[in-house]
Amino acid sequence: MARIRYGARDEAEIAAARAASSKLPDIWSTGVVAVWESDPDVVAAVLPPPLKPTGRPLVRVNISKVDLPGYPLGAGSVAVAAEHGGVQGWYPLVMPMTHERALIGGREVFGEPKKLGEVEVERDGLVVRARLARHGIAFVEVRGAVSGALPLPEPTRKTDFYFKFLPAVDGSGFDADPVLVHCVRNEKVRKLEAVTGDVVLRESMYDPVADLPVRSLVEITIGEKTTDQQGRVVERVSAQSLLPYIHQRYDDPAQILDGPPEGSA
Repeated sequence: MARIRYGARDEAEIAAARAASSKLPDIWSTGVVAVWESDPDVVAAVLPPPLKPTGRPLVRVNISKVDLPGYPLGAGSVAVAAEHGGVQGWYPLVMPMTHERALIGGREVFGEPKKLGEVEVERDGLVVRARLARHGIAFVEVRGAVSGALPLPEPTRKTDFYFKFLPAVDGSGFDADPVLVHCVRNEKVRKLEAVTGDVVLRESMYDPVADLPVRSLVEITIGEKTTDQQGRVVERVSAQSLLPYIHQRYDDPAQILDGPPEGSA
């Protein structure tokens, strides 16, 4: 009988897939990173407990093209500085991806707020332009000119904070208490340049990062880097404390309240 592709895989196939995913080579990306100081009250307002603001109300946008074997990937994020349990890191509000595979893995495994979107990084000589767009709106654009090479930083460890949860089947909240994830990334950089330019935030009802105004631009860089990542659950979170924030994950906040239609089987 021909193989039934939706049928169960045997243990050898599962082990081979796990081994292949654990032996990926370094994957390098070319990306533009912009960091700015924003309104401290706004940064504090977007952080679900138990996350807390840090000493500086920083916002970071990362816009990258990734050299994945077989197909290029556009990947981006807009995150605010946050702290939890003595660990300082970043809390991403939106992470546009150009491919479904990157989106599904991040959302289902780590709880990353990934969404399908457009991600562009362009360089023409010294001129740099990068943008994140969804629903026809380029809600973040970074533009400028390369102003010089920067010293390569030592390999660094960075932490992102995510909330992993499942909306309840009956639309009443969650199926179980959400968990807070610390995702640790080990980052190596092989090229880094400074960019003189600006950050443009455009109004979008789907991705309202325009609420995080650029009060003072800290830096813009373009570089080549590779990272690995490991996540761990650090604590369970009160469902009631997170519920007011989960609209951050969806374009239509009513989506999380969609229950089964009456009379459905």
